[in-house]
Amino acid sequence: MTKKINIPYSPRVIWKTDIHPALDIHRFAVIVAHRRFGKTVGSVNQIIKKAVQCELPAPQYAYIAPYRTQAKKISWSYLKYYVSVIPDVKVNESELYIELPSKHPNRAGARIYIIGADNPDSLRGIYLDGVVIDEYAQIKQELWNEIIRPALSDRLGWAVFIGTPKGQNQFYEIYQRALSSDDWYTCLKTVDETGIIPIEELASMKEEMTEDAIRQELYCDFTASASNVLIPIDLVNNGINKRIITEDIQLSPVVFGVDVARFGDDVSVIQRRKGLCAYEPIVIRKMDNMMLADKIASEINQYNPDAVFIDAGRGEGVIDRLRQLGYGNIIEVPFGSKAMNEDKYVNKRAEMWDNIRLWLEQGGGLPQNTRLRAELSIPEYFYDNKGRIQLEPKEKIKERVGYSPDVADALALTFARPVASKNNRVRRNTVAKTSYNPF
Repeated sequence: MTKKINIPYSPRVIWKTDIHPALDIHRFAVIVAHRRFGKTVGSVNQIIKKAVQCELPAPQYAYIAPYRTQAKKISWSYLKYYVSVIPDVKVNESELYIELPSKHPNRAGARIYIIGADNPDSLRGIYLDGVVIDEYAQIKQELWNEIIRPALSDRLGWAVFIGTPKGQNQFYEIYQRALSSDDWYTCLKTVDETGIIPIEELASMKEEMTEDAIRQELYCDFTASASNVLIPIDLVNNGINKRIITEDIQLSPVVFGVDVARFGDDVSVIQRRKGLCAYEPIVIRKMDNMMLADKIASEINQYNPDAVFIDAGRGEGVIDRLRQLGYGNIIEVPFGSKAMNEDKYVNKRAEMWDNIRLWLEQGGGLPQNTRLRAELSIPEYFYDNKGRIQLEPKEKIKERVGYSPDVADALALTFARPVASKNNRVRRNTVAKTSYNPF
C-alpha cells in the first residue's frame, strides 16, 4: 500500500482555486503579480507536484533566475523545505538539485535544479520536463529561444514565467504574446485584487514609495518606470504613438547612427532619423566589419544622409573602410569623449541619450519596434560630484538585464552633433551661429 505524503504547503486561496488548476491544464503560462504575492513558493510547489506525478523515466525540472546566487537565495531553501517530508530524497548542495525516489529501476528519479541564467551554456544539450523562469526581464532573450524552448520539445515539457513588471521589456512581450494565444495561461494580479497585504501595511508602503514604484510593484503597471530611469516609458509610448507629417520634416537633415557590435551576442545597428522621425532600425547579427561597411554604404547610397555617426569603440574598421570607399560624411563618435555641454554631462554618451529624451519631449516619433521601446527605458542615471548627469555604464546594464541596448545606442548616435541639411544652406549658416541644438 502506497503511503500518503503531505507536503507542508498551504496555498493561498487564489493559488488553490485559480492558478494551480490553470497550470495543470496549460503547457505555457505567464504570471504577473505584485510583490509578496507568493510567486516563488507557489511555483516551487508546482514543480514539486509535477515531478512527483511524472511517470516518465528520469524527469528533469528547473527553477531559473537571472543569477545563480539569486536563484539559490530565492528558491533553494523553499525547495529543500517542501521536499523534506519525502522519504529517500537526495539533496546535492554543490550542484543545487534535489532528486526524488525513482519510479523506474536503474534510472534516476525526478531531479529539480536551481539554475542561474548567467551561465546559459551550462543548459545546452539538456532536456527539461518543466521549467519556471523568474524575472525574465533580466534574462537574455536567447536563453528561452535558443536553449530552454528546444529543451522542452523532446518530452513536451511545460514553462511558467513569473515576475513583476519593470517597463515594457521582454517580460512584457511574452505576456502580450500569451494574451493573444489560447495555448497560454495568463494571470495579472494587483494588491487590490488579492488582498494579501494587510490594509495598514499597504498604506504604510504607499507613503514611503514613489508613484512610479507603486504603479509598478503593487499594481503591475508595465508603463511605470523607476524614478531614476532617464527616459520614462510613458514618454517612449508617446513617441511610438506619434505620427509625423511629411511637411514637418521635409527640410530636416537625414542622419545615420551606427552602433557596431562589441561582443559575440551584441548586434550591429543602423538607425536612420530625419528630424522628428526615427525609422525602423536595421539590426545585424554576426557580420564582420567589411560586410557591415558594405551594408552601410548601400544605405548611404539609398538615403543620401547629411551625416553618418559611427561608434568609435568597435567601429574603427568600419569607419576606415567607408572613408576608403570615398564617403566623406563619416564621423566617429567615442561614447566616452567630452560632451558639447561639459557643465551638464559627464561624457558624450550621457549627452546623446539625454538628447533622445529632449527630442521625444519635443514631439519625436519612434518606429513600432519592441526592442527599441524596451531598451530606451533601461538605462538609469545619477549625478557626479559636480552635479553632472552620468548614465549607467553599458556593462552594468548588460549585467542587470542580460543584454546591451545596442538599438537605442544607435538612435542616440544620431544626436552626437548638430547637423544641417544639404538642401538647406541657410539653416546650416544659422546653426553655426547659434547655441547647440541637436534638433
